[in-house]
Amino acid sequence: MSTGDHRVLSVPDGLAGERVDAAMARMFGLSRTRAAELIAEGHVQVDGSGVGKSDRVLPGAVVDVTIPTLVDPLVVVPEIVEGIKIIHDDDSIVVIDKPVGVAVHPSPGWSGPTVVGHLVGAGFRIATSGASERQGIVQRLDVGTSGVMVICKSERAYSLLKNAFRHRTVDKTYHALVQGHPDPHEGTVDAPIGRHPKYDYKFAVMADGRASVTHYETLEAHRFASLLEVRLETGRTHQIRVHMAALKHPCVGDLTYGADPTLAKRVGLERQWLHAVRLGFEHPETGEQVEYSSTYPDDLAAALEVVRESH
Repeated sequence: MSTGDHRVLSVPDGLAGERVDAAMARMFGLSRTRAAELIAEGHVQVDGSGVGKSDRVLPGAVVDVTIPTLVDPLVVVPEIVEGIKIIHDDDSIVVIDKPVGVAVHPSPGWSGPTVVGHLVGAGFRIATSGASERQGIVQRLDVGTSGVMVICKSERAYSLLKNAFRHRTVDKTYHALVQGHPDPHEGTVDAPIGRHPKYDYKFAVMADGRASVTHYETLEAHRFASLLEVRLETGRTHQIRVHMAALKHPCVGDLTYGADPTLAKRVGLERQWLHAVRLGFEHPETGEQVEYSSTYPDDLAAALEVVRESH
């Protein structure tokens, strides 16, 4: 919300004795509901004092109203976001290293920094394909997941890469530190994922969910946790986190999906240990196979060291 329209009017004789919300609706051309909301939010004063919606107005009383401008949650706000690194940039694509705590694009309920906002703020021209707040976006990483991702600058790149992701020809490799030791040490989780029946911010393995395939192999096995290399065949929201939790080996620090809070505290994590390490695809302009990579950020590297040393 930002301050918007400020209006002051005197109550005409014809509205004397009316309820404040009804009088405001007539005087300012608002609906009764909107008038009542403004009163409840403390944006209305009559003769310098706050009022209740059912209070009555006297003729000549001064009604002072501030009508806040409603901010569209999907508007892209250009702002430079600290920590976003540009790995590669050409006329077709820009490849970035996304830090934790940054959403890819604006969405209802998210008021923090976004990748799209950063690129606009930094003067990048992004493809105009896709919904306005998601222009140029062909893949996403969760707010709490860091790592390498690609954004399209040209329409041709957008259409070719969108297709590549859809047809699963993009190599998406993640590293995940999970609790315990998956058995077998390498394998495939083929289990459909849908929105959680009870919690709308979570996802779960659901019989009627969308097909989801995750391949994993163990890189390091430690006393409390294993470092896995994970390759995604599909790209569902929270896919790795849901599949690992379904195996009873949630990502370390992933309290949303059942991780042990004591272990999270011990390794100093406030988010899931999950990082997009590599992304490989056919370059939309040159047609050659390209691969981009990202190293572990400080919080994940430090947590991994604690696990490595706890033998």
